Amino acid sequence: MHPHLHTEESQKNCGDVIAALEECHARGFMWKVFGNCTEAKHKVNMCLRAQRLDRTKMNRAKAKEKREHIQKVWAEIDENS
Repeated sequence: MHPHLHTEESQKNCGDVIAALEECHARGFMWKVFGNCTEAKHKVNMCLRAQRLDRTKMNRAKAKEKREHIQKVWAEIDENS
């Protein structure tokens, strides 16, 4: 299951592969049933995965900075008391 494809972030980074998948799906149900859209779907999944990994990496870095700041503040409190 993937996130919404029409968000600004998804369209900015993966717009071309999403458009290709939508074109393939527009060809009809039988086109999808015979696996003609599998490659396009795989490309969309890989693009969205790369976005998610980047977002995870950024969130991890922010959390580390916040944790270090909190530890610094607690160390200052412990020194002053």
